[in-house]
Amino acid sequence: MKDLKSYNIKHSGFKVPDNYFETLEDQLFSEIKLKNTIDDAGFKIPENYLSNLENAIISKVKEEKTGKVITLFNRKKLIYISGVAAAVLLLFTLTFNSKSNNWNNLDFEMVENYMITEDILDSYEIASLLPEEDLIESNFIQIDFNEENIENYLLNNLDIEDLTTE
Repeated sequence: MKDLKSYNIKHSGFKVPDNYFETLEDQLFSEIKLKNTIDDAGFKIPENYLSNLENAIISKVKEEKTGKVITLFNRKKLIYISGVAAAVLLLFTLTFNSKSNNWNNLDFEMVENYMITEDILDSYEIASLLPEEDLIESNFIQIDFNEENIENYLLNNLDIEDLTTE
């Protein structure tokens, strides 16, 4: 440690109380004598305290009382509100989205194409719907085919690619 004079410090800052070294020996002996005379520290625990401590702690932990749970959404109110919302939605859907089926605008060709493409009825079912007068064999035999009609039919309804592949 450097000399205190080099820092211009006159006192070290430590002080000893008055008569400290004169009474120090008496104080030490009295404290040693006190420790030898006192056998007990003054703190006692009940008998079997440490053996019963674990059971006492576990019983207190298990006896936790659960608090009352308050739900944010009452189930009855939620069902009531959702029922009202569904009724309002159904009301708006039925009133604003109602389309009337107009059978007058239905095209005959569209129905015919639908029945042909979807195979709803086979030929026997169609024949059962027609009256017997329409199914007379003579109605089908009297068709005259001329060359010009056949040629026009083939040109309009037949692809050349179909003929070349066959």
